[in-house]
Amino acid sequence: MSALKIKKGSSSHSAYNLRPTFSDVEERHTLAVLVENEPGVLARVIGLFSGRGYNIDSLTVAEVDHLGHRSRITIVTRGTPQIIEQIKAQLGRIVDVHEVHDLTVEGASVERELALLKVAGSGDHRVEALRLADIFRARVVDSTLSSFVFEITGTPEKIDALAELMRPLGLTEIARTGVAALARGGK
Repeated sequence: MSALKIKKGSSSHSAYNLRPTFSDVEERHTLAVLVENEPGVLARVIGLFSGRGYNIDSLTVAEVDHLGHRSRITIVTRGTPQIIEQIKAQLGRIVDVHEVHDLTVEGASVERELALLKVAGSGDHRVEALRLADIFRARVVDSTLSSFVFEITGTPEKIDALAELMRPLGLTEIARTGVAALARGGK
């Protein structure tokens, strides 16, 4: 029998090796995790991220099934495809986790976030802030002689865009809920 030798420097890729290769590019992923609504479950999920040095861009959690005592955690994170797969596998191994869905890869989804923006200003800046709010379909939910509080719902990118435009007009404070997301269609 003869051994197959591969020359140094030759490609290790073969036409027969059709497994997908993962890239090193970080991607943004939205994960929906259905869990038991019990004390400590959120801490275990967050501990998985912090213990391995993964960052969370956005986190929302609320009870979605009162009778079944289940909550839905929506996590937006970034990582290479290998890291995202590792996060999903590790989440699935947590005892109180029932389902893990990567909405980014499972198909089309709808993402929304709510934000409150406080803008303090007078004169032309005040008028311009109202005009921009109207363009972005933000509502005035509080008004004083020196400031407005606007409420906006939309994608994180839409909220970021409005915040950037409001900064020079006197944006003093912003509060965001984090992303809520659902898969589109009948699933």
